[in-house]
Amino acid sequence: MTKKERYSHFIAYFQTTMPEANTELHYADPFQLLCAVMLSAQCTDKRVNMVTPALFEAFPTAEAMAKATKDEVFQYVKSVSYPNSKAEHLVQMAQMIVERHGGEVPSDFDALVALPGVGRKTANVMLSVAFNQATMAVDTHVFRVSHRIGLVSEKCTTPYAVEKELVKNIPEELIPRAHHWLILHGRYVCKSQRPQCEGCGMKQACMAYNSNKK
Repeated sequence: MTKKERYSHFIAYFQTTMPEANTELHYADPFQLLCAVMLSAQCTDKRVNMVTPALFEAFPTAEAMAKATKDEVFQYVKSVSYPNSKAEHLVQMAQMIVERHGGEVPSDFDALVALPGVGRKTANVMLSVAFNQATMAVDTHVFRVSHRIGLVSEKCTTPYAVEKELVKNIPEELIPRAHHWLILHGRYVCKSQRPQCEGCGMKQACMAYNSNKK
């Protein structure tokens, strides 16, 4: 199977089985999504969704969080990974949004990555989920699954290289959904330790599965 055929199978399969894929993080607006995505770094969405209701009740807007101290925010996020640095980044991020962007989360990549605690992956998630732009955030799931299926070559050894390869081969209008297809497939089917290959609808096109059969 050629790479083009593999992408066609990938798109057809997920358009049928997961047409409305979206983030599993809970949020009401772009600011809350940004907070949730920042908290989700090296932490599960399930854990983040457990702490954000109280966090957002206390600090529902950038203006409210900008007035908080790191220690105040820490009390709400202490059960996530790296709570000290994340609490500090949340406050600093909120302060910069208020000072530079009038309290509104920017929809520009460069402005997003200038925010404390926001890297390329987080910025791409925001642009894709909050603003429906054709960006591909590459986390561990996306990196692993895209390599296993064979959507990207072994030469793509960095998240950025994987991002460029996926964006080049997936139709622009599908990129926001494809990001979630890969994440959710990696989270629930193509798991890191025990991939559920036998029940996977992608196995016909999957390079790893077909290589292991030989």
